[in-house]
Amino acid sequence: MRRKLVAGNWKMNGSTSSIQALLQGILDGADAVAAVELAVFPPFVYLGAVQQQLSGSAVLWGAQNLSEHASGAYTGEVAGLMLNDFSCAYVIVGHSERRTLYGESDQVVARKFAAARKCGLKPILCVGETLEEREQGVTETVVKRQLKAVLDLEGIASFADAVIAYEPVWAIGTGRTATSAQAQEVHAFIRAQLAVLNPVLASQVRILYGGSVKGSNAGELLSMPDIDGGLVGGASLDPKDFLAIARAGC
Repeated sequence: MRRKLVAGNWKMNGSTSSIQALLQGILDGADAVAAVELAVFPPFVYLGAVQQQLSGSAVLWGAQNLSEHASGAYTGEVAGLMLNDFSCAYVIVGHSERRTLYGESDQVVARKFAAARKCGLKPILCVGETLEEREQGVTETVVKRQLKAVLDLEGIASFADAVIAYEPVWAIGTGRTATSAQAQEVHAFIRAQLAVLNPVLASQVRILYGGSVKGSNAGELLSMPDIDGGLVGGASLDPKDFLAIARAGC
Protein backbone atom coordinates (compact mmCIF):
# COMPACT_ATOMS: atom_id res chain seq x y z
CA MET A 1 0.00 0.00 0.00
CA ARG A 2 1.51 3.28 -1.13
CA ARG A 3 1.23 6.05 1.43
CA LYS A 4 -0.08 9.27 -0.05
CA LEU A 5 2.32 12.23 -0.18
CA VAL A 6 1.18 15.84 -0.34
CA ALA A 7 4.10 18.13 -1.14
CA GLY A 8 3.88 21.93 -1.03
CA ASN A 9 6.06 23.74 -3.57
CA TRP A 10 6.16 27.33 -2.36
CA LYS A 11 8.10 28.51 -5.41
CA MET A 12 9.48 32.09 -5.01
CA ASN A 13 7.02 33.10 -2.31
CA GLY A 14 7.17 33.87 1.39
CA SER A 15 8.83 35.96 4.06
CA THR A 16 10.18 35.14 7.50
CA SER A 17 6.90 36.05 9.17
CA SER A 18 4.54 34.54 6.61
CA ILE A 19 6.43 31.24 6.55
CA GLN A 20 6.40 30.98 10.33
CA ALA A 21 2.62 31.43 10.33
CA LEU A 22 2.16 29.01 7.44
CA LEU A 23 4.18 26.29 9.13
CA GLN A 24 2.37 26.76 12.42
CA GLY A 25 -0.94 26.37 10.64
CA ILE A 26 0.25 23.14 9.02
CA LEU A 27 1.61 21.80 12.31
CA ASP A 28 -1.66 22.58 14.08
CA GLY A 29 -3.55 20.35 11.65
CA ALA A 30 -0.95 17.71 10.87
CA ASP A 31 -2.14 15.16 13.44
CA ALA A 32 -5.56 15.01 11.79
CA VAL A 33 -4.00 13.92 8.48
CA ALA A 34 -1.32 11.63 9.90
CA ALA A 35 -2.19 8.92 7.36
CA VAL A 36 -0.74 11.19 4.66
CA GLU A 37 2.92 12.21 4.44
CA LEU A 38 3.38 15.98 4.32
CA ALA A 39 6.39 17.83 2.94
CA VAL A 40 7.11 21.48 2.18
CA PHE A 41 9.56 23.02 -0.25
CA PRO A 42 10.55 26.60 0.66
CA PRO A 43 12.96 28.89 -1.20
CA PHE A 44 16.58 28.09 -0.34
CA VAL A 45 17.02 31.10 1.96
CA TYR A 46 14.30 29.85 4.33
CA LEU A 47 15.48 26.26 4.69
CA GLY A 48 17.17 26.97 8.02
CA ALA A 49 14.04 28.51 9.50
CA VAL A 50 11.90 25.65 8.21
CA GLN A 51 14.31 23.11 9.65
CA GLN A 52 14.20 24.81 13.04
CA GLN A 53 10.40 25.01 13.17
CA LEU A 54 9.65 21.53 11.83
CA SER A 55 12.37 19.54 13.59
CA GLY A 56 10.78 16.82 15.71
CA SER A 57 7.48 16.99 13.83
CA ALA A 58 6.07 14.57 11.28
CA VAL A 59 6.25 17.17 8.51
CA LEU A 60 9.23 16.79 6.17
CA TRP A 61 10.92 19.41 4.04
CA GLY A 62 13.07 19.68 0.96
CA ALA A 63 14.44 22.02 -1.68
CA GLN A 64 12.98 23.16 -4.97
CA ASN A 65 16.11 22.48 -7.01
CA LEU A 66 19.80 21.58 -6.76
CA SER A 67 22.91 21.74 -8.87
CA GLU A 68 24.09 18.78 -10.88
CA HIS A 69 27.56 19.58 -9.51
CA ALA A 70 28.86 18.65 -6.06
CA SER A 71 30.85 21.89 -5.59
CA GLY A 72 32.91 24.41 -7.49
CA ALA A 73 32.75 27.71 -9.35
CA TYR A 74 29.00 27.75 -10.02
CA THR A 75 27.85 31.13 -8.73
CA GLY A 76 24.29 31.13 -7.47
CA GLU A 77 23.94 27.34 -7.43
CA VAL A 78 23.20 25.10 -4.42
CA ALA A 79 24.72 21.63 -4.06
CA GLY A 80 23.10 18.56 -2.62
CA LEU A 81 25.62 18.37 0.21
CA MET A 82 24.54 21.85 1.27
CA LEU A 83 20.93 20.63 1.44
CA ASN A 84 22.12 17.83 3.71
CA ASP A 85 23.21 20.49 6.19
CA PHE A 86 19.56 21.51 6.51
CA SER A 87 18.31 17.90 6.87
CA CYS A 88 16.32 18.01 3.65
CA ALA A 89 14.53 14.76 2.89
CA TYR A 90 13.53 15.58 -0.68
CA VAL A 91 14.49 17.77 -3.61
CA ILE A 92 12.42 18.59 -6.69
CA VAL A 93 14.14 18.05 -10.04
CA GLY A 94 12.89 18.84 -13.51
CA HIS A 95 9.99 21.09 -12.53
CA SER A 96 8.37 22.46 -15.67
CA GLU A 97 9.44 25.99 -14.76
CA ARG A 98 13.06 24.83 -14.61
CA ARG A 99 12.68 23.10 -17.97
CA THR A 100 10.85 25.92 -19.77
CA LEU A 101 12.11 29.12 -18.11
CA TYR A 102 15.70 28.03 -17.49
CA GLY A 103 16.23 25.62 -20.37
CA GLU A 104 17.02 22.50 -18.38
CA SER A 105 17.20 19.58 -20.79
CA ASP A 106 16.16 16.01 -20.04
CA GLN A 107 19.85 15.18 -19.63
CA VAL A 108 20.47 17.99 -17.13
CA VAL A 109 17.43 16.87 -15.15
CA ALA A 110 18.76 13.31 -15.15
CA ARG A 111 22.11 14.48 -13.82
CA LYS A 112 20.35 16.45 -11.07
CA PHE A 113 18.36 13.32 -10.20
CA ALA A 114 21.66 11.44 -9.92
CA ALA A 115 23.25 14.22 -7.84
CA ALA A 116 20.34 14.14 -5.41
CA ARG A 117 20.58 10.39 -4.91
CA LYS A 118 24.34 10.57 -4.42
CA CYS A 119 23.72 12.87 -1.44
CA GLY A 120 21.01 10.67 0.05
CA LEU A 121 18.21 13.02 -1.01
CA LYS A 122 15.00 11.61 -2.47
CA PRO A 123 14.35 13.27 -5.82
CA ILE A 124 10.85 14.17 -6.90
CA LEU A 125 11.17 13.89 -10.67
CA CYS A 126 8.71 16.11 -12.53
CA VAL A 127 7.51 15.11 -15.99
CA GLY A 128 4.76 16.49 -18.17
CA GLU A 129 3.69 17.97 -21.47
CA THR A 130 2.87 21.47 -22.68
CA LEU A 131 -0.55 22.42 -24.04
CA GLU A 132 0.81 22.29 -27.59
CA GLU A 133 2.17 18.79 -27.02
CA ARG A 134 -1.13 17.59 -25.57
CA GLU A 135 -3.06 19.02 -28.50
CA GLN A 136 -0.64 17.26 -30.87
CA GLY A 137 -1.37 13.96 -29.12
CA VAL A 138 2.24 13.38 -28.04
CA THR A 139 1.80 13.42 -24.25
CA GLU A 140 3.01 9.83 -23.84
CA THR A 141 5.95 10.39 -26.18
CA VAL A 142 7.10 13.41 -24.17
CA VAL A 143 6.69 11.72 -20.78
CA LYS A 144 8.43 8.56 -21.99
CA ARG A 145 11.38 10.64 -23.26
CA GLN A 146 11.69 12.48 -19.96
CA LEU A 147 11.63 9.22 -18.00
CA LYS A 148 14.05 7.52 -20.38
CA ALA A 149 16.75 10.14 -19.77
CA VAL A 150 16.77 9.24 -16.07
CA LEU A 151 16.44 5.50 -16.64
CA ASP A 152 19.34 5.54 -19.11
CA LEU A 153 21.59 7.32 -16.62
CA GLU A 154 20.53 5.82 -13.29
CA GLY A 155 18.59 2.64 -14.07
CA ILE A 156 15.25 1.40 -12.82
CA ALA A 157 16.58 0.59 -9.33
CA SER A 158 17.11 4.31 -8.71
CA PHE A 159 13.35 4.78 -8.47
CA ALA A 160 13.23 2.73 -5.27
CA ASP A 161 14.17 5.95 -3.46
CA ALA A 162 12.44 8.47 -5.68
CA VAL A 163 9.03 9.97 -6.37
CA ILE A 164 7.59 10.96 -9.73
CA ALA A 165 5.29 13.94 -10.23
CA TYR A 166 3.19 14.24 -13.37
CA GLU A 167 2.52 17.90 -14.01
CA PRO A 168 0.78 18.89 -17.22
CA VAL A 169 2.44 22.22 -17.93
CA TRP A 170 -0.81 23.67 -19.25
CA ALA A 171 -2.44 23.16 -15.83
CA ILE A 172 0.22 24.78 -13.65
CA GLY A 173 -0.80 28.12 -12.18
CA THR A 174 -3.50 28.52 -14.82
CA GLY A 175 -6.49 27.40 -12.81
CA ARG A 176 -6.98 24.64 -15.36
CA THR A 177 -6.74 21.09 -14.08
CA ALA A 178 -6.48 17.81 -15.93
CA THR A 179 -9.60 15.78 -15.32
CA SER A 180 -9.16 12.86 -12.96
CA ALA A 181 -9.45 10.54 -15.96
CA GLN A 182 -6.79 12.44 -17.92
CA ALA A 183 -4.43 12.44 -14.96
CA GLN A 184 -5.04 8.76 -14.19
CA GLU A 185 -4.34 7.83 -17.80
CA VAL A 186 -0.88 9.40 -17.71
CA HIS A 187 -0.10 8.09 -14.22
CA ALA A 188 -0.98 4.57 -15.37
CA PHE A 189 1.23 5.06 -18.43
CA ILE A 190 4.17 6.13 -16.25
CA ARG A 191 3.74 3.12 -13.99
CA ALA A 192 3.51 0.83 -17.02
CA GLN A 193 6.80 2.20 -18.37
CA LEU A 194 8.53 1.33 -15.10
CA ALA A 195 6.79 -2.05 -14.93
CA VAL A 196 8.41 -3.12 -18.19
CA LEU A 197 11.72 -3.03 -16.32
CA ASN A 198 10.63 -3.98 -12.80
CA PRO A 199 6.96 -4.73 -12.07
CA VAL A 200 7.41 -4.98 -8.30
CA LEU A 201 9.23 -1.67 -8.01
CA ALA A 202 6.75 -0.02 -10.35
CA SER A 203 3.90 -0.99 -8.05
CA GLN A 204 5.68 0.70 -5.14
CA VAL A 205 6.72 4.02 -6.71
CA ARG A 206 4.61 6.98 -5.69
CA ILE A 207 3.38 9.14 -8.56
CA LEU A 208 2.01 12.56 -7.62
CA TYR A 209 -0.22 14.84 -9.64
CA GLY A 210 0.76 18.49 -9.96
CA GLY A 211 -1.30 21.09 -11.74
CA SER A 212 -3.64 23.48 -9.90
CA VAL A 213 -4.46 20.96 -7.17
CA LYS A 214 -6.78 22.40 -4.55
CA GLY A 215 -9.13 21.20 -1.85
CA SER A 216 -12.12 21.23 -4.18
CA ASN A 217 -10.62 18.82 -6.74
CA ALA A 218 -8.22 16.80 -4.59
CA GLY A 219 -10.79 14.21 -3.55
CA GLU A 220 -11.54 13.12 -7.09
CA LEU A 221 -7.89 13.18 -8.17
CA LEU A 222 -6.55 11.28 -5.17
CA SER A 223 -9.22 8.60 -5.50
CA MET A 224 -7.65 7.43 -8.76
CA PRO A 225 -5.72 4.14 -8.41
CA ASP A 226 -2.39 5.44 -9.70
CA ILE A 227 -2.43 8.94 -8.17
CA ASP A 228 -0.50 8.82 -4.91
CA GLY A 229 -0.71 12.42 -3.79
CA GLY A 230 -0.12 15.91 -5.05
CA LEU A 231 2.68 18.34 -5.82
CA VAL A 232 0.81 21.46 -4.77
CA GLY A 233 1.65 25.00 -5.83
CA GLY A 234 -0.50 27.97 -4.88
CA ALA A 235 -2.76 26.07 -2.49
CA SER A 236 0.25 25.09 -0.40
CA LEU A 237 0.66 28.73 0.68
CA ASP A 238 -2.53 28.51 2.74
CA PRO A 239 -2.45 25.95 5.57
CA LYS A 240 -6.21 25.36 5.37
CA ASP A 241 -6.07 24.63 1.64
CA PHE A 242 -2.96 22.48 2.01
CA LEU A 243 -4.49 20.42 4.82
CA ALA A 244 -7.76 20.09 2.89
CA ILE A 245 -5.83 18.41 0.10
CA ALA A 246 -4.14 16.13 2.61
CA ARG A 247 -7.53 15.19 4.11
CA ALA A 248 -8.66 14.09 0.66
CA GLY A 249 -5.87 11.51 0.71
CA CYS A 250 -6.76 10.03 4.10
